[in-house]
Amino acid sequence: MFTGLIEHIGTVSDYSPLDSSESGGGGVSITIADCAPILVDVHLGDSISVNGVCLTVTEFDSEKTHFKVGVAPETLRRTNLGDLKNGSPVNLERAVTSDVRLGGHVVQGHVDTIANITKKVPDGNAITFTFQLRDTQYITYIVEKGFISIDGTSLTVTDVNYSTNEFSIMLISYSQGKVILAKKALGDSVNIEVDLTGKLIEKQIEISLESQIATEGSALVKLIEKIIDKKLESYKLK
Repeated sequence: MFTGLIEHIGTVSDYSPLDSSESGGGGVSITIADCAPILVDVHLGDSISVNGVCLTVTEFDSEKTHFKVGVAPETLRRTNLGDLKNGSPVNLERAVTSDVRLGGHVVQGHVDTIANITKKVPDGNAITFTFQLRDTQYITYIVEKGFISIDGTSLTVTDVNYSTNEFSIMLISYSQGKVILAKKALGDSVNIEVDLTGKLIEKQIEISLESQIATEGSALVKLIEKIIDKKLESYKLK
């Protein structure tokens, strides 16, 4: 679990599409350098969020200035990690511990989809970004003033356009130098993780409705029967 408060910006030093080493796992691996400050207390097998994606550390160099992670095919399909190349900057955050203040929001590191930047407009000392989702079904979980994780950064939604599947955030001056979003241009992609709360509420409602519909005499079934009876009665009166 993460907070969405980026600790450090690292640099991709090696992107391997087929890493046959034990630490690469025979698939895609990414080695990230320039990140010694956050590796002091990190061990092999620990989780680090890379651009919002929870990944497992599989290797360090001898001086612990860089680390390697393997990337599964499903992760490549869901995220923009496949677009990284040597020299790409990445947002990094270690998994939370029991004594970490939750200054952002609960971020799982399980990216839902990607979005592309459609607008980038200066607003005083801030920048307003607008994004359009690739997978439109996730727009229902995005609400004005709600939380969202963009490349692992916890941000507040300032506007939502459900007809175009777009939403906006404002990046304040302080954050512009702390995360990679400020350097991105129109058309660039970002990783999106919607707030887990909305998905949990939807699933609980769905399960509850299915259970009541399947149960004879439940409150929902009685309500439906009552509505049907009223409709039939009204047709008889006509």
